[in-house]
Amino acid sequence: MDSDKSFHSWRPHPWHGLVVGKGAPKIVTAYIEMTPFDLVKYETDKHSGYIRVDRPQRASVHPPTLYGFVPQTLCADRVGALSNTGLPGDHDPLDICVISERPINRANIIMDVRVLGGLRMIDHGEVDDKIVAVLQKDNQWGGIDDISGLPPILVERLVHYFRTYKWIPGETSGVSIDEPYGREEAEAVILAAMADYQDVYGDQMDSDRT
Repeated sequence: MDSDKSFHSWRPHPWHGLVVGKGAPKIVTAYIEMTPFDLVKYETDKHSGYIRVDRPQRASVHPPTLYGFVPQTLCADRVGALSNTGLPGDHDPLDICVISERPINRANIIMDVRVLGGLRMIDHGEVDDKIVAVLQKDNQWGGIDDISGLPPILVERLVHYFRTYKWIPGETSGVSIDEPYGREEAEAVILAAMADYQDVYGDQMDSDRT
């Protein structure tokens, strides 16, 4: 085995090695960590890129949609500034919820999705936006171009999930969510998250290519 070969010759890191998508910010790549069938909270290990078990969910709630993140994005200063709260971003990749007519029961996959809007979530003093998108060319949801076109109950379920998925009995919730925002604001958040990523990791990405 040639030890000088780049890691990317074998498997790209899902956060740093995959692309945000040529159609960004309207159409982006989503890396999926969780499905609506999961009762365990999974997240990508930032060092290795493998999916790590974060915690079993305490409550019986399921994620209403596919859930993951947009590669080469970061919630930092620019994303925090868009919230008008004076709070910082959580320094994680930008989260994304993907709606699909057909049930998809496996994670660790990538898909092209069309952005519809988002949820501005504050999690224990940090900005942690959730982009809402639909699977590109979806037969049922493909004609919707803004979160306002979704059934209200579906958006309500997303809000309820994120308000309660970290809840511990006897403790005050540190999570709050404003009213959902539409496609234009979501695209602005994605652009901000792409710029935040470049601020922190851009030099490293350039050196990896040389």
